[in-house]
Amino acid sequence: MADMKQLARLIKELEDQLVVCMRCGMCQAVCPLYAETGREADVARGKLALLEGLVQEMFKDPKGVNERLMRCLLCGSCSANCPSGVKVLDIFIRARAILTGYMGLHPLKKAVFRGMLARPQFFDRLMEWASRLQGIFVKPVDDLLGASCGRLLTPLGERHIKALAAPPFHMRVKPGSTSPRAAGLRVAFFVGCLIDKVFPNVGEAVMRTMEHHGVGVFLPEDFACCGIPALSSGDAAAFDKLVHYNLQRFAAEPFDFLITACATCTSTIKKLWPLMAWKLSLEAQEQVSAIAAKTMDVSQFLVDKVGVRQADTKSGDQKVLLTYHDPCHLKKSLGVASQPRTLLQANSRYRFKEMIEADWCCGMGGSFNLQHYGISASIGKRKRDNIVQSECETVATSCPACMLQMTDMLSQAGDRVQVKHAIEIYAESLP
Repeated sequence: MADMKQLARLIKELEDQLVVCMRCGMCQAVCPLYAETGREADVARGKLALLEGLVQEMFKDPKGVNERLMRCLLCGSCSANCPSGVKVLDIFIRARAILTGYMGLHPLKKAVFRGMLARPQFFDRLMEWASRLQGIFVKPVDDLLGASCGRLLTPLGERHIKALAAPPFHMRVKPGSTSPRAAGLRVAFFVGCLIDKVFPNVGEAVMRTMEHHGVGVFLPEDFACCGIPALSSGDAAAFDKLVHYNLQRFAAEPFDFLITACATCTSTIKKLWPLMAWKLSLEAQEQVSAIAAKTMDVSQFLVDKVGVRQADTKSGDQKVLLTYHDPCHLKKSLGVASQPRTLLQANSRYRFKEMIEADWCCGMGGSFNLQHYGISASIGKRKRDNIVQSECETVATSCPACMLQMTDMLSQAGDRVQVKHAIEIYAESLP
């Protein structure tokens, strides 16, 4: 159990942030969870009201408070549309850490986050073995989307998943660094778990694109998770360990920018690493601030720093109808929306078309999908309906987790729509 003085200090900081909320209810109109359930307890306003009495509620009913806090996608829709500027995500992240510090971490989560995720080399070996054995538990079900479903009775339920890649990205591309050429820029590439282990083709597209533009790349050895799975479950200890590990890896080489092809990793490094860095040493805090300031989504880097522009083509040359889904962590947390679209429209083989509600959450929410799959799938079906209504043959996005969710929904419905990352679409246009 955490030190009570430390908990008291954290709670006081939380209370100082809560007073900003006016209870206006604007969050209701944009909350994807509330749109499905209609429950006040599921919307930001309801959770913030609960947290005002956190000290009393934490001692009276800690499990109840924790369950209500965990029923949140952490999509940031409420924060992005709050007229008072309440930093809802910051509050919820801190509150989850407080409650976990008071209650302790569930043994299964402790095994996953501290025993596996916070030990990157062991985690890599474990996933490599899992990729070899996965055929026992899953079978291919969709040739276009590359989805699989569970064999017989498995914990996967009705999900259509993407199988683990064999081999993963870290076994396909050697770590090291390359020198910049024409662009005169050098980036560090933060790969992330899903790109490494499920979508290595996305990582390869990033590397190919940087090579094409003469951008030097530093790819550290034994890279690790950004820490968001642990932090979103309140495990600040595993999160801190992963931040330290990553700081050591990226301190080995100089670079101009740190790029990612994962919206969640980008948001975590840029926003949550600094938010939770107060326990780190002053030197580590300075490192976190420096890296956060340099962190960019790959599409933002290519458009804003390298100068990629839309292709000047005739409509008759455009063949494949393409739409785009805005990841919540990219548009709502970081304000990055135009750059991925520019990247997509730089490929003249595609004709871009906006879908309705392009920035409505897909319903993935990381661990939310594991704990509340029914609601997650219901939100995901709304996204699937909008994709299909666009009549596009391909839907692109900038987040591997969103790719998983859309693949699941489209595959279950039998839709013949490809799911790709924006960098993959752009890389296809390169000679």
